[in-house]
Parts: sequence; structure tokens; C-alpha cells
Amino acid sequence: MQLRPLSAALLLAAAGAAQAVPYKVTLLVRADDPRLERSRVERAYLGHPGGPASDGLGVAIKEATFELDAAGTSLVVETVPVADAAAARAAAQKAEKAGAAVLLTDLDVAATLAVADVVQRPVLNLGAADDRLREADCRPRLLHLAPSERMRADALAQTLSARKWPQVLLLTGPTPLDAERAAVAQAAIKRYGLKLVGTKPFKLSADPRERNLANPLLLTGGTSYDAVWVVDSDGEFARSLPYRTALPRPVVGDAGLVAVAWHAQFERFGAPQVSRRFMKAASRPMTAADWSSWMAGKALVAAATAAPKGPLANFEKALLQGSVDGSKGVVMSFRPWDGQLRQPLLLTDGQGVISTAPVEGVLHPKNALDTLGADAPEKLCKAPRP
Repeated sequence: MQLRPLSAALLLAAAGAAQAVPYKVTLLVRADDPRLERSRVERAYLGHPGGPASDGLGVAIKEATFELDAAGTSLVVETVPVADAAAARAAAQKAEKAGAAVLLTDLDVAATLAVADVVQRPVLNLGAADDRLREADCRPRLLHLAPSERMRADALAQTLSARKWPQVLLLTGPTPLDAERAAVAQAAIKRYGLKLVGTKPFKLSADPRERNLANPLLLTGGTSYDAVWVVDSDGEFARSLPYRTALPRPVVGDAGLVAVAWHAQFERFGAPQVSRRFMKAASRPMTAADWSSWMAGKALVAAATAAPKGPLANFEKALLQGSVDGSKGVVMSFRPWDGQLRQPLLLTDGQGVISTAPVEGVLHPKNALDTLGADAPEKLCKAPRP
């Protein structure tokens, strides 16, 4: 009996699946993640997670089922919640002993470093944007899917420069993280030739003596500026700032115009299809955090199909040196000097995508994507790359 082509292909895929060599993947997430507390998720702060990292990862792997089967391999994911850095360290060691080929982390800086320091496997950082993980505290096998804080700041500074809005008023929140991010914003402002006309602190407080620290009119009055840049890691103050400034000027940073890895209203390069598939699977819009975990799945699929029978060294090499399409119009790869995924960023007001970065006209001798974040000549990451 002669098989029809489609039937033959299905039988071959089934045979490949039967002989598949699974790569074990361990996803470490925060136990009782405060970012996913219901009231925060309902507010849908731009740039903040909208759901668990496992959603995007699962969509990417499910989409590649036929591709993995045809290659005779598979990816098996185990999600492990951890309470702190010590628990993350123990879980990572246990996963490596159990044969995990790669670990994914959606953790804070301390827990991410705890994992990277105790395993000899690649570690994919899905959510921590802190620049220190790409610079002073980088690690040889630590890769970053989420854009760094510096990348997001550079994208905004490029946009302000291109729009000819050079004078910037900076408003900064009260937390240590806000202070760190404000320093990054100031570096980007200087890097792209903008002028910082003033910096002012804000604070949301129930103390009536501090009510002026949360008054947009007072905070933005008394000086001239082209744009207000707000640094608010919590997001609550920033969301109320647009249209409440003393001068009719745009707001950027953590509200108004925000630089993110993804937005569900991006309409080019097959992005609508990606967002629709995610919506169907997760029953919610795809956020920037979801795109990062989806891209991690895409990178794992590419490595597994490039080295379907192992050994793990070949899988690791394919992961570190491979390239991935993320429906943003360019092929993306990990920077060899700090493990950061090169990627365009989207500038959004929450309703749609206004523009992208790198901005047209920004030049680089090798790759324009490297105008976002730390470039190779800066040599901020001292860890030897494998």
C-alpha cells in the first residue's frame, strides 16, 4: 500500500517522537510572586508582568511540537517555586543533579545570581532587568531574555532626541531601585545629547505633611522642559501623571511613552499572530514579560533541534551561539560579551505601538541593536564567556 505524503510525514514524526531524547528544563519562579498579586495584575502597569512566566514558555514549546518531533527530541519543563535566594540555590543544585540541561529564572537579582553561581549549565534570566547582571555581576553562562534597564532607557533617550525634545525633567520615586534606575536614565540622557533641566523626588504618602510630594502640578511647575521622564518602579504614581503636568508636555519612562519588549497591539512581522496564539492559550493579552519567556522557549527549541541527540555541550553551544526570530523584523542573538539578547524595543502608550528603537538614523559600526545597552568596547562584563 502506498502512503500519501501527509500520512508518511505524520508517521515519520511519530517515529521520531518515540525515539526522542528529552532535554530537561527547570523554570524557577518566585513563590507567591508579589508582582502577580491580583490587584496589581488588574491595574496592568506597562512593563510589568501580566501572568506567570510558564505561559509564554509553554506556548513557544507547544508551537514547536512538530519541529521537535521531526528532529527526534523534546523539551520537558518543570516549574519550581522558590521563596528566596537560598531556596533558589538548593533547587538549582537539585535540578542539575537530576539532569537539567538548562535553568530558567524569573527571580530577583540575588536569587538569579545564587542559581548562576552553583550550576554548570546555562541559566536564562527571564525577568530581572538590573544592569548589574549584565555588567559587574555577569556570569559566563547567564543569558538575558528581558531587555536591561539601560536598553529601555537608551530607547527612550533615542526617541526624545529624534523627536527634538532635548530638555528633560526627571521625577524619581523613593525606593533604592528607583534611585538605581534614575541613574541609568541620567546616563542615557547624557549619552544621547539631551539636557537634564531638573530632578525632583516624588512620594505617595498618607502623611498630610508630604502631600506636596505627590502633586503633579507642583512637581512639574517652575521650570521649562520638553518632556517629563518619570522613574516609578511601583507604577502607581506614574500612571496618574500624563495630562496632569504643569506644562502640556509628553510623559515618558514608566507611564505615557514606555519602552517595552512587546505589546499586544504590535502589528508588523507576524506579531498579531503571535499575540493571538498567546491570547488563545493564556486567555489574556501578551505582555513584554510573556514575550521574554516565549523567546526563551524559542531559543531552547532552536538549540534542541540543532543538537537533538546531545551531548549537553553541543546543546549549550547551540544555545549560546544561535539566533532566533522573535517577530520583530530582525534575527536576534545573544551578545557574546554579556549574554544579553539583542532586540528592538517597542515604544507604546498602552493603546498601541508608537515607534520602535533603535531609532532610524542611529548608527553603529556592526549592529544597530547594540546602540541599546552596554556595547562591547565598554567591557563592563569581566566574566569569560564559554
